[in-house]
Amino acid sequence: MRPFTGAYALLYKYLKNRYADTVVLTFSQNEDLIGSRLPEQASRQREWWTGDATTSGSSHSQAWTVAKRTASPNLLARTVAFDRA
Repeated sequence: MRPFTGAYALLYKYLKNRYADTVVLTFSQNEDLIGSRLPEQASRQREWWTGDATTSGSSHSQAWTVAKRTASPNLLARTVAFDRA
């Protein structure tokens, strides 16, 4: 498998190298990892996190999909749990 690249590469690397079955990150921690602000949709739409990367081709969801994780956001708490798939 070729290495994951792009704006969300550091998020991918972080999630790939975690041994815990569930990794919970705040939106702010996600922003620190990617080096920029998350788009507005991330804080308002669950689908931004739960969309299918294979059909949408979105680099953000590929970051955790390729790392063999699923994302479960809590928009009110501004956190997202990445569970091992």
